Amino acid sequence: MDDLNKMIGQLEGALNLSPGQIPPEVVPPASTKVGGDAKKKEKASKKEKAKAVKAPKVTKGGKGGGKPTPPPADYPSICQIEFKVGKIVKVWPHENADKLWCEEIDVGEDEPRKICSGLRPFYTEEQMLGHRLLVVANLKAKNLKGFKSHGMVLCASKDDKVQFIEPPEGAPLGEVVQFEGLPPTHPNSAAQVEKKKIFMEAAKGMVTNDAFEGTFEGHRFMTTAGPCKCIDIAGGEMH
Repeated sequence: MDDLNKMIGQLEGALNLSPGQIPPEVVPPASTKVGGDAKKKEKASKKEKAKAVKAPKVTKGGKGGGKPTPPPADYPSICQIEFKVGKIVKVWPHENADKLWCEEIDVGEDEPRKICSGLRPFYTEEQMLGHRLLVVANLKAKNLKGFKSHGMVLCASKDDKVQFIEPPEGAPLGEVVQFEGLPPTHPNSAAQVEKKKIFMEAAKGMVTNDAFEGTFEGHRFMTTAGPCKCIDIAGGEMH
């Protein structure tokens, strides 16, 4: 016991402590504080992660924007036109034109398309409402007697007869028509369709066949549910 007390006394003397004094807590300097570097590294790592997960800005008309990628220059004209399956959900007569119907057509978008068609001599209001049809969806909007029309409906005509080109019943609204034996549809922008007269060029080869199906140079207008056709016009122009 005497030896132990002697050792404690020697230790207190080495530390400049009075007998029985508790030694003060040893605190490392700030530059060498335990965990200081680790905390700094952790903060830096969090900043880097935040940068990594931040979504890139999407600028309209720029990279990642809404401007479609143009198809190759030699792409078939018909494959640059976007024909969508639609259904007329509202129809009323144009107040300033005797031959025009105004329609709202569901083509699977956020809101129905407003389209004006010169079909009053051929279809009654009751026949129009609820009708399934094809909409040419990538045309520039046109002002028709004060009504802004965002596209057009596709019909076949021959002599004095005009009929809708209709999708089969199982084709979903908004489906884009493909063309049998041709590359996948790659719609061009509405501005390019107008500037290069792509629809007018494609229309030269659009005609109904003997089975009343819509075709382009013999290639049928197809949906996942089958071909698109009119009621009974063979050899009719499509426009």
